[in-house]
Amino acid sequence: MKKLTIIRHAKSSWKHNVTDHERPLNSRGFNDAELVSNALIDLNLTFCKLISSDAMRAKTTANIFIQNLKIDKNICSLNYNLYDFSGENLTQTIKACESNINSLIIFGHNHAITSFVNLYGDIYFENIPTCGVTILEFNIDNWHELKPGKTIKTIFPKDLK
Repeated sequence: MKKLTIIRHAKSSWKHNVTDHERPLNSRGFNDAELVSNALIDLNLTFCKLISSDAMRAKTTANIFIQNLKIDKNICSLNYNLYDFSGENLTQTIKACESNINSLIIFGHNHAITSFVNLYGDIYFENIPTCGVTILEFNIDNWHELKPGKTIKTIFPKDLK
């Protein structure tokens, strides 16, 4: 059994003259990341591996979760391939994870996140919002065997306000 917690980066700011890759979070993004990560504390989740897109808004979101959930930084990595909007690289990144990783947490971007959740979960979402968390379970032994599983939990910022 494998568990995936997949999180869309928090709300970003368009006020800065930077490339899309370097766009930071806005104040709502910081607030939502704090709110949602703190809501996850009660679930007592443990993770074997954390992988985040290396885009500024995704890695900043990930860092807030790392701090609030007290995730060991030694299991964390950045991956440019998660700066993906179609979902192809996202799926390949997940399938490439080692079989000893039973609980994975990923930070990425839309439309990749919504597409992945709809393809591999059992609940359809029109859109996973910024800082939206979806937890999926898969009845597989190895990530490369990835097939549709079960959507077991969602936490969206609007549900906490």
